[in-house]
Amino acid sequence: MPAIYFRLSLRMKLYNVFAVLMVVAASFAYLNHRFLRLPSTIGLMILALVSSLLVVVLGRLGVSSVLTIVELVRSVDFNTILMQVMLSFLLFAGAIHVDAQSLGEERVPIFALATVGMLISALLVGGTMYLLLPLFGLTINFIYCLLFGALIAPTDPIAVLGILKQARIPKSLEVKVVGESLFNDGVAVVVFVSLFQIAQVGWEELGPSGVALLFLQEAVGGILLGALLGYGGYHLLRSIDNYKVEVLITLALVTGGTALAAALHTSGPLAIVVAGLIIGQQGRSLGMSDMTREYVDKFWEIIDEILNAVLFVLIGLEILVVDIGTTDLLVGAVAIVVVLLARFVAVSLPLSVLRLRRSFTQHSVKILTWGGLRGGISVALALSLPPSPARDLIVGITYVVVIFSIIVQGLTIGPLVKRLGLSISEVPAKEEDNN
Repeated sequence: MPAIYFRLSLRMKLYNVFAVLMVVAASFAYLNHRFLRLPSTIGLMILALVSSLLVVVLGRLGVSSVLTIVELVRSVDFNTILMQVMLSFLLFAGAIHVDAQSLGEERVPIFALATVGMLISALLVGGTMYLLLPLFGLTINFIYCLLFGALIAPTDPIAVLGILKQARIPKSLEVKVVGESLFNDGVAVVVFVSLFQIAQVGWEELGPSGVALLFLQEAVGGILLGALLGYGGYHLLRSIDNYKVEVLITLALVTGGTALAAALHTSGPLAIVVAGLIIGQQGRSLGMSDMTREYVDKFWEIIDEILNAVLFVLIGLEILVVDIGTTDLLVGAVAIVVVLLARFVAVSLPLSVLRLRRSFTQHSVKILTWGGLRGGISVALALSLPPSPARDLIVGITYVVVIFSIIVQGLTIGPLVKRLGLSISEVPAKEEDNN
């Protein structure tokens, strides 16, 4: 009997956490839509941050009841919720609505930015932070600096997709930003996992061949699995005409595909993105009736909105349990500059090479640099590190960079687009090759 009561208690606790998150997300979404009128991701996170700071103040004033809120947030495993549950749904919801034909036309710059650009950014950030940290009296192993570089390098597709809806940038540039953000998070997770393995067992034991094999298994395996899932799902959708069953097939594709990727030790994010692109292109156009397409689109739009709301509320509330001191704020401020400069170099170098054979929208480097938002993926990867002083430092500065990225960069990307004359209504008829 005690075991039964324990299981029931655990289930009720999980349900209570879920219920509170949904109520808070709905309340903040209403307040943002009714009064703030900010982009959803930014508005929700600002409200959550303000609420968290208010809870901290009340706690210091002796209001003991707020400790319940802190414990509730502390009980949430952010890394597990995002990386193992929410991320696949959010990536699939974004991928099925991407124009795969336009993505194919921009495949070369997208591939360059998501791979070479991401690696350049990770190395520059990791190396620079390793040199700068001693100036603050801090010293951590070089491999942990590289881990920070890897987790902060990817642009977050969840944040990017939500904010770009209102930025009104040229279509070709939007495709590059969205395409890169969909793929570079999967690449970053693979690089992060590889570096983490090196940190755990040592380079000597793992060796170059071990790292290469791990990378191929995760990255190539994820892409191949995604293609298999996508085309398999497409043939199932094409063989019937029942919107209820077809919506269920897409849902099973995401949940089952994620579980299968984990079992095969391949990259789940890459698999789901590839599968989503195939379903979005061939499945929606050739395998669905108009009615089914409408229901599938609405279903995944609702899933996207709900999970986005919960995610960015969680990011804001996590400030209650993340220990950020004065040193973390100072190092975080330096890290913001380092990350932006590394992003600028990581975008400039690949585009400079590609510019020899193709033209790009004017001010592409500026928009890709400033529009490369960091988000929940960076926080989740930082929180996945095992407890240690290095982990505490990385979590703190990651949080500072992410908050700056979403709020400051997110709020200013629209005005920047207008100031550069790139708003869709202002784009000149002939695009220029200009940074």
